Amino acid sequence: MNSPLIQLLVLAGIAVFLILRLKNVLGTREGFEQPPLPRQGAERSNRPELEVIEGGPDLDITDHVDEDSDAAQALTGMKRLEPSFHVADFLQGARGAYEMIVMGYERGELAEIQPFLSEDIYESFVDGVAAREDQGLTIEADFIGVREMKLVNATLNEETQEGEVTIRFVSELTSAVRDRGGDIVEGSLTEVKRQKDTWSFARTMGADDPNWLLVSTDA
Repeated sequence: MNSPLIQLLVLAGIAVFLILRLKNVLGTREGFEQPPLPRQGAERSNRPELEVIEGGPDLDITDHVDEDSDAAQALTGMKRLEPSFHVADFLQGARGAYEMIVMGYERGELAEIQPFLSEDIYESFVDGVAAREDQGLTIEADFIGVREMKLVNATLNEETQEGEVTIRFVSELTSAVRDRGGDIVEGSLTEVKRQKDTWSFARTMGADDPNWLLVSTDA
């Protein structure tokens, strides 16, 4: 037997020995095995883990009112009647409607805001603007912005399916009243005043008309 063949047999024997040793140390993979634990530290995925809570509270409601309150039950009922209704979207729209209605009344431009007013509110606005005009008064105003906004109540009439949401606004604006001669008799064009209003908006849930109407004002 030549030398190369002897060397080959020796190397083969060593290889078999090493395989048997590794098998005894590591074991074999057969049948059901526990999956490896997730890696920690830098090798962890950067994707946020989403936790799904079945039957949990509706955060679109509980972000604004207490979970067990009457207002929360009313908002839940509104969503049941109109699944596309979202409180956050409603509040965003109410913010814009508030500014539009306030400035429409201040400037006496009621035609643009009439579609968003109940009949009673519209008539009271007409009377207010007419009274100013009779005295020769005009208002020059500039809306700065809504500083605070809070949903304070919500109700739902199950029979008529009319939902009503009450919101407290705190806004800032400049407002000056001028007489017939153009002189400022009240307010200021430079001094910012803070205005507080509590308004209620109502709408029949599930109706084709998407507009909420201002039905009550309380300064």
